[in-house]
Order: sequence, then C-alpha cells, then structure tokens
Amino acid sequence: MTPKTAVVSLFLVDSILDDIKDLMNQKDDRIASVKDQIQTIHQELMFLRSFLADMKAGRQHPELEDLFIQIRDIAYEVEYVVSSFAPVWYLTIRLPQVMKKINLIRIRLQEMKKKHDAGMLKDAEYPSQQISLQDQRAHIGYEIVVGLEDDATKIKDQLLGETKQLQIISIYGMPGLGKTTLAKKLYHDPWIVQKFDKRAWCVVSQTYRTRNILINILTSMNELNEDAIMDMDDDNLGQKLYKSLSGKRYIIVMVDIWNVNAWYDIRNYFPDNNQGSRLLFTTRHKDVGTEASAIVNPLKLLTEEECWGLLQMKVFHEEPCPKELMDVGKKIARNCDGLPLAVVVIAAVLANMEKKIKLWKDVAERLSSHISEKSNMYIDKLQLSYNYLPMHLKPCFLYFGAFEEDREIAVRKLILLWVSEGFIEKVEHRSSEDVAQEYLTNLINRGLVMVAKRRSDGGVKACNVHDLLRDMCLRIAEKDNFLKVIQNQLSIHEQHQRLSFHSPSIPSFSRPFGLHVRSVLGNLPDPSTFFFSNLKLLKVLDLSTIDFTLYNPTRMEALLLLRFLTVSSITSSIEILENLEFLFVDNREVVEIPENLFKMVKLRHVHFRGGAQFSKSWRMRATKDEIFHGSNLEKVSSISIYDESDEKILRYSPSLRRLKCRVAIFWDSSENNYRYPAFNFLNELESLSVSFRRSYVIEDPNPDLTNLPLNLRRLTLRNFNLSWKQMKIIRELPKLEVLKLRNGTIEEKKWDTSEGEFEKLIFLELDGVQIEDWNASRDHFPKLERLVLRSCHHFGIPSDLGYCQCLLKIDVQGCAKSVEDSALTIKEEQEDYRDDLEVIVSHS
Repeated sequence: MTPKTAVVSLFLVDSILDDIKDLMNQKDDRIASVKDQIQTIHQELMFLRSFLADMKAGRQHPELEDLFIQIRDIAYEVEYVVSSFAPVWYLTIRLPQVMKKINLIRIRLQEMKKKHDAGMLKDAEYPSQQISLQDQRAHIGYEIVVGLEDDATKIKDQLLGETKQLQIISIYGMPGLGKTTLAKKLYHDPWIVQKFDKRAWCVVSQTYRTRNILINILTSMNELNEDAIMDMDDDNLGQKLYKSLSGKRYIIVMVDIWNVNAWYDIRNYFPDNNQGSRLLFTTRHKDVGTEASAIVNPLKLLTEEECWGLLQMKVFHEEPCPKELMDVGKKIARNCDGLPLAVVVIAAVLANMEKKIKLWKDVAERLSSHISEKSNMYIDKLQLSYNYLPMHLKPCFLYFGAFEEDREIAVRKLILLWVSEGFIEKVEHRSSEDVAQEYLTNLINRGLVMVAKRRSDGGVKACNVHDLLRDMCLRIAEKDNFLKVIQNQLSIHEQHQRLSFHSPSIPSFSRPFGLHVRSVLGNLPDPSTFFFSNLKLLKVLDLSTIDFTLYNPTRMEALLLLRFLTVSSITSSIEILENLEFLFVDNREVVEIPENLFKMVKLRHVHFRGGAQFSKSWRMRATKDEIFHGSNLEKVSSISIYDESDEKILRYSPSLRRLKCRVAIFWDSSENNYRYPAFNFLNELESLSVSFRRSYVIEDPNPDLTNLPLNLRRLTLRNFNLSWKQMKIIRELPKLEVLKLRNGTIEEKKWDTSEGEFEKLIFLELDGVQIEDWNASRDHFPKLERLVLRSCHHFGIPSDLGYCQCLLKIDVQGCAKSVEDSALTIKEEQEDYRDDLEVIVSHS
C-alpha cells in the first residue's frame, strides 16, 4: 500500500514523524480510542531513528541504509493509516501489526549493535563525501569550453563578419557536447555585446509554443511587460517583435530547437534590414541545422587527451595530478567516451573523495561496466554521479525531474519546496532555507546543477539541470515511485508520491488520486474532478491556476499537512490550512489581503505576484487602534502601504526579514504632518524594496530614511527623490551590501560620496537615475565588486573607481555615449594593471 522506494533521507524520516505528530494533534474523534497506540508507535519510531543515526554517524553501509528504508516505510504506513478514512475496528487490527514490524527492527538493530561494538560492521567502500563550499559571491564566470576553442573562434568570426544581410548560423551535436555552454559564451562575449543593438536569448525545447518563443524573445530584450502580454495575441506579439528589430543590428540566440517548424512559425517576424543581424541556433538534429540555416557548425566528441585535460582541470585545478593516479585517471577519462558533460560530473565525484588509488579504481570499474550501445547510453555513466551522492542530497536532486525541460528554476522557490517536502535537516540556530541553500551549492559544486542566473550579491538566483541529467532524474524517480510526470492520463495503479503535470491540456484521470500523494505540481485539472479528500498527506500544492474562491472551505479541510500553496486568488477560508508555511498568490491584479492571513501561526512567507493591499475592514480596525495578533511572517511581497492604518498593521509583523512594498505619502494624525511610512520598527529586516508613489496633489517631502532598520543588507528604491542628507544616511548603513537606485533623482542632480561610507557595499545599480555629476573615488567603495548602469544619460563613471581592488565587473546597458565612453576608458586604463576586470557595454 505504501510505495516502495530506494530514495531515503534521514531528514525525510524526521519530516514524516513530524507529520504523524501533527495528525495526532488534530481534533479527530475517530482516532481518540487508539491515540495512545499511535503515540507509542511514534515514540518507538523516534527511538529507532535516533539509535540508527547514532550508529551511522556519517558512515555508509548497505545494512544501515536498508534499516533506514524499513523505518521510513513503517512511518509512511502509520501516516497512511492515521490519515485514511478507515473505521476504528480497522485501526485496532492494523496498529498491532505495525508494532510487530517495529519489534523485528529492534531485534535486528540489537544484532547490528553487537557487530558494531565488536568492530565487525565495516563501512562500505564509498568515497568521503566532505566538500568545501565555494564562496557564493565568487565572480560570475562562464564554463571553460575545453575542446571547443576553435569552434568558438570560428563561430565568433561568423557572428562578427562583415556580411550585411541577415545570417542564420547553427550549432548541432548530440546532448552533452556543450552546445548551450558555447552559445552562452558567445552571447556574453564583450565584442558581441558591443556590436549588436539588440540581443535576445530564448530556449525553444521539444514541446514548444510559438507564443512562448515570441514572449521570451521580447522579454529578453525588455520590450514587453507582463500586463501587455495578456492583451496581445500571437500575431500582435510577432508584429511588436518585428517593429522593435526594424532598423537595428540584432542577434537572437535560440537554444535547443528540435523541430524546424519552430523556426518556420516565427521567421517572418525577423526583418532583414541589411544591418548585419544574426540568428544563432543550437540543435541536436543535423537536419534541423541544415534546413534552417546556411552556416552549419557540427560539434564533435572530445579526444582522449582533451577528456583527460578537462578531468585534471576540474579535479586538481592548478595543481598537478599525483603520479600514482595518472594511469587510472586516464582510464576514467577514456571511459567518459568523449562527452564533456560526463567528464564534468565524474570529475566532481573524484573531487569530492579522498585522492586514493583504490577509490579511483572503483570509479573506473563502475564506468567501464556500462557498455556504450545507444545514443542514451551516457545516462548509465552519469548515474554513477547520483550513486555517489550523500543520502540527504538524493531526493533534492531527483526533485529537478518535476520541472519542465530547459526550465530556469527560481532558487528561492525551489528551496521552499525542498523545505516543505521535508528534505532539509533541522539545524539549531540555522534557518531551513540557509541549510537548503548549502545543499544546492553542494549539487552545483558536483556538476549536477547549473547556475542560470545570479543575484546581485553573487548568490544563485535561478538554476537548471542538463537535459541528460533531467532524463536520468526521471528514470530513477519513476522507477522508485518518487515522482511521476503526467502528460495526459493518470491511473490509480501509478502509486507515486509526487505528481507533476507537464501537459498544456487538462489531463484525464481514470480514477481519483491515491492517498500516498505528497505533492502536486503543474496544470490543475478541472476543479470539479479534483478531489482534495483523497490527498490528506499533501504537503505541496503548486498549481497557480487554482482559483481559491471556487472551493467550498470544507473541501480543503482534508489538507491537514499542507505547507506550500500556489493559487491565483485567496479568500478568508485560507485559515483552514493551519500548517501552511509558504503562500504564493499568482494574481494579475491587486488583491485584498484577508485579515486572518496574518493570524496563521505557521505562515512565514507570503508573495503576491500582482500586488496586494490590506482589506478595508482591517484598516478600519487599525484606525481605531484595535488590538491585533502578532504574526510570524518573515517575508512579504508585494504590498501597498498607502496610509497610517497600513503602517499600523505592518507593525504586527516584527519578525519580517524581507519586505517589498509600494508606499505613498499620507497624513500622520499624531504629528499633524504629511510623511512616508517608516520601517525602523522592523528590527529584523535585512532586505527592503520600496517603490514610491508620487503625489499630484501636494508637494512630496523627502522620505524619512532615518527610520531605516540598521540591519539592512539589501535596499532597492524606485521613483525616489532624495536629498543629500538622505543619501548620506543610506551610505552609512553599517551592513548594506546591495544598493539599487531606479528611476529617481538626487538633490541638485549631484551625488558626492566620501571615505568611510559604503564600507560593505558589494553591488551598486543605477537605473534611470537623473543626476548630472557623480564624484567618487576608489576609497569610497572599498568592497565594491559589481557596478551596473542602465538608461543613464547625463554623467560618466568616475575613472578612479577602476582602481577599486575588489571591482570585477562594470555593466553598462542602454546608456548615453558619455557613460559608455567612461566605462571603456576605465577598461583601457586598467589593462596594464589587471586582467580580471570585465567591462560590458550593451546598447540595448
């Protein structure tokens, strides 16, 4: 009845035990008579889990792993029995059977304990899994294209050639050769960036939609916002693309084209205006490349020497390979069969184990045991990297199979999904999100997960996995009943713990979902056929198409354990979900926040995609100074704070660490004056994003930034008007690392900085800032790593900033020539002193 799976984690067992405890705490008369038995079973499982964990103490052994699986399966069984609609007589029979299984595990544990104490229980010959985590603020670089240097040079010449007509250039080769990595390197090449007026990056994939391709291209060029998308059909989108490219020299990169029809569907929207524009395709099919483009660039497998060179570089970096490992290392490289992806992931396995010849020989033997026969033969070789993963990372990695092919996955959301699923260890004095971030870093360092985008502070903003690795995830996950990806139909016999819908149409169901399902992601079936009563173990419901107002609250009562929810709208009935921790509302228009939302004890993160405001009744109560219950919210976005009552409501969330809001000037009755909201009462706040709504009735005062929390590490201001005094207050924030100033001005359109300010600032962005004079020197920004300027027109970058020792990148986008020239001058001045400063100038 409980799905058998080899995917097991110590922390997953902890999560199941927590769920059983929550189920026992529910007011359910049905289980009252057997509650003592359930309590005893829970205590026994907790004891067995602790006892086994103490024995394990970080070691890997097949018998220990098997016992963990047995304990996990019994925990699943108890959870299933308690949450089902079984009558009491059934529980009185089933629970004693469970106790017998627990007693058998106790006997086996005692036998293993004797072996352990006598030294007879030896560790399996697995590698050490310790890893040194890389600094998350490392310089943003691109994967070294080993073996493809000549191809990179040739295709770069094709892109920069003097031919004025529109040229279509393709790169083709089998999966894992580095097509996307090469295309990305070319796309970000400074010469490419500087030559073309418009650039766009688009992923097509196997199941493409013309509309999505057009939207991706337009948004990549910042030519389209989300509101505009809703009002435009495919032809309007195409016409907008054509107009935005007309008269411009542009380069469009389209990655992973499977079918030439994808090109035929959109080719008329790319004008050939004799400006020297280029289209660059990547494909795994030769016929697509030859039919769609005039210039075809095939990629080949690496030679044995190139494989060995790449392996050495990934494992040893600048250090030489020890002589005793040379022969076995070359054998491992040879067994990767020339595929760069295989070399990278196997090198990560070697890098995270002790440099012992016995362990390396084990890897070589396991690799050579996989016989190369078909085009997907590499999945078996790649699975070796999964087999060597620490137990706690395996479910986190397999979870990537739940997402669609080639999709960039937002890291913040991924981490919350992992936490909700129970994959993350609970560490004292550390948040689960921080521990999950460490897990992700570990997977990235092992070459299994790729960084798609970075945040301004250098952390990972979005990630993805290679197609071959995703295929591997799906194969393992479906085999072990961990995850099922549904295209069209789901039958009751498919007993998987997690369901992910990838079909653009509504899937059909031969029967309702089974009780074992723990998470549902993707496109929601017809609400009339979606039975929540069969999903009592559900922890994650990530379906943005749900209109919460369509459901009678009683239909949601079954979701006792739900922790993560994505919906398109909400009502006050949300409070039924007592264990909810993370709520994402995928709304298109501003919605009202139900008053009881802030009363939900476990709710920590709330995000309103289209913005939100407090309800009128709630604001009326705040005006009368009626007492509110304090909330435990830690992160909220994006809400409106437009009057004194809004600010009062916000005061009842003192634990906020991240806040994104829109604010307006309002009358403060206690001070008899107009002012903007203050934030100094949020002592835990680390990240603040404020968009000022300007008043057209009265003259706006400057925002009172003396009321900013001193713990701020990230600050974003939009539509601002700051005095010198206010700028000085920002500069002196003691922990500020990231500052983004967008669409605003500073008093007298002048900005002077001085020494002793911005002591910890790492990232500075000026976007549409209306100043004419910026005076600064290297001493004013001692830790600055990255400087970004967008749509700035009346000033230049102070040349002395080029001498900032930590500065790694200057990024200028769509600015006036004076700004571009100042950046290029800094680049020329620094060429004689350093080679690590990257200067990117983009006209778009």
